[in-house]
Amino acid sequence: MAANQGERTRRRLSTEERREQLLTVGARLFSENPYDDVWIEQVAEIAGVSRGLLYHYFPTKRDFFAAVVERESERMLRMTAAVPGVPVREQLTAGLDTYLEYVESHAHGYRAFHRADAAGDQAVRRVYQRALAAQEEQILAALAADPEFGPAFAERPDLPLAVRGWLAFTTAVCLEWLRGPGLSREQVRDLCARALLGVVTD
Repeated sequence: MAANQGERTRRRLSTEERREQLLTVGARLFSENPYDDVWIEQVAEIAGVSRGLLYHYFPTKRDFFAAVVERESERMLRMTAAVPGVPVREQLTAGLDTYLEYVESHAHGYRAFHRADAAGDQAVRRVYQRALAAQEEQILAALAADPEFGPAFAERPDLPLAVRGWLAFTTAVCLEWLRGPGLSREQVRDLCARALLGVVTD
């Protein structure tokens, strides 16, 4: 009877709900283990589905990890999207608050996303690098459209590199912050905000 009830429970999930469940399990496993140490069988067992069903959604392990990385990238881009017409300085604090809230509440996904660069699979690394490039472009577009920073934008060919460095800095700070509550969210936010303003106003 219990097995039949389990089957009925699994059938209640829609295709999108099942896919989201599998990605959530994958994010946790990939955040805790190197890419090569995660097995598809583990994911299927934890999710309570057959290996065949998992392969129906994601034909290969590469496809699965790439989907985990893409999901986290899309979340971060949505949560940190600039608001047109609002100065960057005004958006920075609120944007970082939202970002850090995401980091805390989706810690497994955040760690999994940033583990992608260390994955041996070049296709997975390209997914990660494209995601970082999208974040960089989003920040640069906001700066270029800003009344304060926009006018000097053309005179700062170093800004793309500076923003890329700031993203790396912010990532390192957030990953370290997740390891232990040494700083409050507000302290981390202010640290990252000062760092960005420092590189764009230097």
